[in-house]
Order: sequence, then structure tokens, then C-alpha cells
Amino acid sequence: MGILWIELHFPEAGSLKGKRHFVRSAKAQLQNRFGASVAEVDHHDLWQRAGLTMACVAREYRDAERLLDEAVRYLGGQEYELVRSEREVVRPGE
Repeated sequence: MGILWIELHFPEAGSLKGKRHFVRSAKAQLQNRFGASVAEVDHHDLWQRAGLTMACVAREYRDAERLLDEAVRYLGGQEYELVRSEREVVRPGE
């Protein structure tokens, strides 16, 4: 299982409504592209920041690592900024 904590910056967002557009899009893309579960977990009241957590499950440790790497690469190439990311891959029984 892989867990990814992400902080995003949306320079174009001028309101919470504008931020929601970017957050919904990022969450949907992570869910569709990587089969991940995604939740907004931080910076709820800030217009231009969001903290997301993504969780994914894979059969092999390396597959989970690859999914997280691809998600970070994807987010880094979007119109918003990937400010920070942290990840953890958990092996069953640990």
C-alpha cells in the first residue's frame, strides 16, 4: 500500500470556489489515472493552497512505489504548483 501526502499551490485561484475547481480536478485525475483514494486533508480555508492525501494498493511493493512516483510526476506537470510531497510505502505485516 502506498500513501502520498501532497501540498498544492493554485496561483490562479482567487476564491474558495476557484480553488475547489482545481482540487476537484486533481482528485478526479488521481482517482482515474491511478485508481487511488484521495481526500483533501489540510488548508481548507486558504484560497490558493490544498493538502491532499492519496492512498493506493498494489500487489507488489515496487508497483506501489511506481504508482506514487507517477502521481508525483503527473502533479508536477500541471498548471498548479506541487509545493511538497511525502510518501510512504507499507509492506503487509509491517
